[in-house]
Amino acid sequence: MSSLQSSAVEATAPDSGSAPASAKLPTVIICVGMAGSGKTTFMQRINSHIHTLKKPGYVVNLDPAVTQLPFGANIDIRDTVNYKEVMKQYNLGPNGGILTALNLFTTKFDQVLGLLDKRASTLDYILLDTPGQIEIFTWSASGTIITDTLAATYPTVVAYVIDTPRSTSPATFMSNMLYACSILYKTKLPFVLVFNKTDVVSHDFAVEWMTDFESFQAALEEDTSYMGGLVSSMCLVLEEFYKGIRVAGVSAMSGAGMDEFFVAVDEARVEYDTEYKPEIERLLEDKRVKEEAKRQESLTKLMKDMKMDKGKEVNLDSVYDDAPGPEESEEEEDGEDFVTV
Repeated sequence: MSSLQSSAVEATAPDSGSAPASAKLPTVIICVGMAGSGKTTFMQRINSHIHTLKKPGYVVNLDPAVTQLPFGANIDIRDTVNYKEVMKQYNLGPNGGILTALNLFTTKFDQVLGLLDKRASTLDYILLDTPGQIEIFTWSASGTIITDTLAATYPTVVAYVIDTPRSTSPATFMSNMLYACSILYKTKLPFVLVFNKTDVVSHDFAVEWMTDFESFQAALEEDTSYMGGLVSSMCLVLEEFYKGIRVAGVSAMSGAGMDEFFVAVDEARVEYDTEYKPEIERLLEDKRVKEEAKRQESLTKLMKDMKMDKGKEVNLDSVYDDAPGPEESEEEEDGEDFVTV
């Protein structure tokens, strides 16, 4: 993983070993979204916006199949894993190649964490661009490992990018909401819905559908099919999901709505500190207690199998007092040579 090691040269901050808990930690923004939702362009806009605000960021690209990036990545999976070679070597298709490449990269993710720790004190944001095939990251073991590892160290927010023009249909809109809901409960992290391409279609209709059940029902009146009835039922199920979700409408092309997005990110960070972080710490502590109990149980079983008892305390002084000294031993040996008359 020479590329990651070479990237370490860029780290100008002193090596702290790990990000200190007392220092201000950067916010991690994980961008996920369906293929064609404008996720990579949105990443470029975020990167440009934080540089305009003079807030340093660190960009990580996790998409091995992307041909060209509109932004500079500090860490790029393509420098480590050759996506096309993986497909040839393992005889895989496009999706299988992306998944395998991400799995291989994850085996070295500790090096990525090391680089992030070195720069953490100088950063405000860490940006992650994920593969266009959303299920490869959100539902794979490697995606879970990356997400959980980052969330255990840094305040982490998931930004789910939605193609607004394609969501004007109630059925398509509901499909996006169901997928967003599944990702929220899968990651258990603060969540921001990002309606992209608002320069083409405003996201006001989506906000109205999320806040007004009757408005969404009115949009479904023309659809009398089975799908219309199913979507109507799903709307009631997602009512609780809508209440606790943050929404931002942005245009990755024009940059409109970026201030609104970062306000939502700041709110999500506060939620992480007050709700998610204590829960993560509790889970880690429970895991530590269970591992310690398991270790004690294994040790007890080993001691029992070997029939080992606690040794008794031995007084070393008495042992050395009773033992004959070197002079006494010589006298006894010499005494054997004399015959007393």
